[in-house]
Amino acid sequence: MGKIVLFMHTSLDGFAAGVNGEMDWIHVDDEIFDFGAERITRTNTALYGRVTFEMMEGYWPTAAEQPGASKHDKEHSAWYKTARKVVLSNSLDQAAHANTTVIGKEDYPAAIKKIKEETEGEILLFGSPSTAHALLAENLIDECWLFVNPVLLGEGIPVFKNIKEKQLLKLVKAHVFSSGVVCLQHQVMRTG
Repeated sequence: MGKIVLFMHTSLDGFAAGVNGEMDWIHVDDEIFDFGAERITRTNTALYGRVTFEMMEGYWPTAAEQPGASKHDKEHSAWYKTARKVVLSNSLDQAAHANTTVIGKEDYPAAIKKIKEETEGEILLFGSPSTAHALLAENLIDECWLFVNPVLLGEGIPVFKNIKEKQLLKLVKAHVFSSGVVCLQHQVMRTG
């Protein structure tokens, strides 16, 4: 059975994006890209909300073909083209996107549970704060990989929101990058 792993950048004060969705404060470099790529290549299933999916679709399918494409662009573009994509959306047209399953927001708890049952390994939830909020509310996330950036935003879109009941987490690993970004890997502890 598959498990859902939240893969998200956060500010030190717990925001996934600025008030208007700004992400210009997120630090990424080759060290972080290589660390993330090692993890990403262990799976072939990605989960997104519509906004993040449209942002990914606008870049990754042709990123490797652009002049001056980086090593990361080439590797992630190749992975993205073959990965199974699952998108929570009430408005996205599934037929317009290859290798993509669209799940209506009203149907997502049962549909996500079915996808977990049918999937070997991990399902990576990239960014997508509103989708993370929905899945956390239904206790559907199994692990969190948070890339904590050394910045305080003061306000914005929170990483965690609308959690119905306390969820205990166990720190599995912490990795400090030379930039000061820290990756915290937590496993969600299930009771009962």
